[in-house]
This record gives sequence, C-alpha cells and structure tokens, in this order.
Amino acid sequence: MKRLPAILLLLFAAAVSNAQQSVNVLFIGNSYTEVNNLPQMTATIAQSMGDQLTYGSNTPGGCTFAQHCVNQSMSLIRQGDWDIVVLQEQSQLPSFPQQQVENEVFPYARQLVDAIYASNHCAEPMFYMTWGRKNGDQLNAAEFPPLGTYEGMDSLLCLRYTYMANSNDASLCPVGRVWNYLRHTSNIELYQSDESHPSLAGTYAAACAFYTMFFQRDPDSITYTPNGINANDAATIRNAVHNVVFEHLEQWKRRPPKAHFNIEAVVENNVVLMPMVTDADTAIWDFGDGTTQIITNNQCQTTTTHTYAESGTYSITLTARRHCITSIAADDVTITLPDPVIINSPSSSDFFSIEPNPITDRATIHSNSKGQLTIIASNGRPVQQIKLGDTTCTLGLSHLQSGMYVLLFRSENGVMRRKIVKR
Repeated sequence: MKRLPAILLLLFAAAVSNAQQSVNVLFIGNSYTEVNNLPQMTATIAQSMGDQLTYGSNTPGGCTFAQHCVNQSMSLIRQGDWDIVVLQEQSQLPSFPQQQVENEVFPYARQLVDAIYASNHCAEPMFYMTWGRKNGDQLNAAEFPPLGTYEGMDSLLCLRYTYMANSNDASLCPVGRVWNYLRHTSNIELYQSDESHPSLAGTYAAACAFYTMFFQRDPDSITYTPNGINANDAATIRNAVHNVVFEHLEQWKRRPPKAHFNIEAVVENNVVLMPMVTDADTAIWDFGDGTTQIITNNQCQTTTTHTYAESGTYSITLTARRHCITSIAADDVTITLPDPVIINSPSSSDFFSIEPNPITDRATIHSNSKGQLTIIASNGRPVQQIKLGDTTCTLGLSHLQSGMYVLLFRSENGVMRRKIVKR
C-alpha cells in the first residue's frame, strides 16, 4: 500500500497543530465538573492557545447518568450542534460491585451515547474518567472492601470508565490516570479538604487533560496558569498531562475505522480488488477514472472488479467511514490495453468503423469480419455485448444515456477500439 513519506506526515501534523481550532462542547456531570468551573477553565486555556471553546453544561450536584437521562441533559443533547459531549457519572457509582454497576450505570451510559449519535452522527461522546478518593470510600468499604483504599477505588473507576468508552464507541478523557501519575510523582495537593472534590490544582489537571483531548495539542505549550497555582506546580501538571494523555492519544480517542485493500489481479482492463475494512459503517471506492462505488458494512470484505476504458495509471483509494471519522488507503494500478491488431486489412477504417459519430439513436457498423462488439461506458463497465454476424449491421442505441463510450470489437482478424459520443 502507498504511504505518505514520514516528513509529509510530520509537516501535516504541524500544520494541523498550528491552525486555530474551534469546538463546541456540552459538559454533562455533577459537582466534579462544576467545582472551580472546569468548562470555563478549559475554555480559558484554549483561548490562551489561540483556540476557541464554546460550551454548555448541566452539572447538578451528585447527579447520575440515570438522572441525566430524564433531566435537561437530554434536551441539550438533542440540540445536536455539539462537536463533543462530555459524560461524567456520579463519583462513586462506577466503583461499586460489578452487578450494581451493570444495573445502575452501564445501561444509562449507553442511553446517553445513543442519544448523542442520534442527534448528531458526527458528534464525539467523551467519558470523563474521575479519580479515587484520597483515602478511598470508607463509607462503603465495609460492604465492598476494594473501596477501602485510593488504589482500589481508583483502579475500579479506571476499569469501568474504560469499558464504557470502548463498548459505546466513545473517547475517554483519563483525568483519573493523570491524578494517579501526579500522586506518584509529585506532592501537589489535588483534593479539597473533603478528600473527594478537586482542589484548584486538581481542576487545572483536568482542564489541561480536556484541552489536550479536544484539540490534540501538546499541553507542555500551555501558558495559562490560574491564580493560586505556582509556576512549578503548573509545569509539573502540564508535563503529567503530556506523558499520560498527549503521548497516548490513540489509546484515549475512540478507535478510527481502518481501510486497507489488495490488488488481487489485473487482467487486461479488469482490476480485481479485495477490501479489508474494519470498524466502519461504509466505505467508498474511488477508482481514479472519475467513478466511485459505495460499499456497506456487509460488503467490506467482498471482492470487487472494476473495468477501465482506457490505458493509463490510475490512483485507487478506499475511504472507510464511521461517525464521520475516516481512514484512507491508496494504491496505483497501471492498465495497458492491447494495441489494435489488424490482419490482412489495408487500413483501420476497413477493419472496423462506425457512422455517424456522434450518434443519436442508430448507428451503422462496418467490419471486415464477424466478431463480438462490447459497448463500454465511461466508468469502465460494459453495458452491452453484441455478436456481429454480418460485416455491415445497424444498431439501435436509443437505450444508452448521453455521454462517451468505447466500442471494443474482437474478431479472428484482430482487435479494434473506437470512441463514440452518444447524444
């Protein structure tokens, strides 16, 4: 398969990185999102970087996914003008025992994501992975011991949010992983005194993570630091986001479709192509001769044959799509049609001719022998085959649409091709 040179990929990435971006985000959550106004802090970071973040939010204290499914959040989702919708569950629920989470969390996560895609096929659902409490959830540890430590609660939150993202075709903002990294590499206080809600530094870590996920830019370049956080701590936080989020964007972003194909055979002007497309709703062939073909999910592993009307080198591309995310594979094919072979004929016009040309409804064919005539449309596909039993015959062509065609005549005396125009 043909690939862009590495230097071109780097230049393209740099161009995207330097271009101003604008996204419209809906934050759905509760106090973990509301405290320190996470949406506004993220917007301020974006503005400082030359980007624009507009947002809406619905973040009642303690609100669960189940409650969001029946409150104002659904109305906001159905506005359908969001580029990204952030989903944050109540802080403890996803860490509870598996059966309880399967009953009280997962179905409502799916309901919210389904509503997002139904309202805007191109929107990006993004789960907000939160963090374990500073010393675990002691209130519930007696009934479920893994909650008794930060590590136990945090690992369960990571596991359940990762599952929700993967099973709902959504992205994941790993704020909890950033906090985990900072807890192990710094002394920055991420918690308020309740050992649950984020301090200003904790919210800044979340905002840098969301900025990185939204705009896919390196957080080490962020210059904005909120009043109340010293420069060294801010740099440490940004570096943590760089290491956890930016360096692993492929891991956190929803999976892209994959497009690949093989050229199985080239027989004269017929090319046999085998697509290998995964994680796509549809795929589109572009055969390089001005014609395209859409294939659906159940055809994404089925061979297709394309017929070219002219010799030449054609660039074939296969574009896989899912929720407006695309992946493109490309390769070139060279078509060499046989030169006309004329035997025992003083001129090509004696061998095979057609009149009039352009034609309207009828045309007269003259040839020096019997043979088979194939009419090929401009997309390379044969539209009609005719056996010529006489050296002169009249064809009715009123059924053909207006356009350019190629007549391919084969007989025992040779092969001849003629272009015609149907008016």
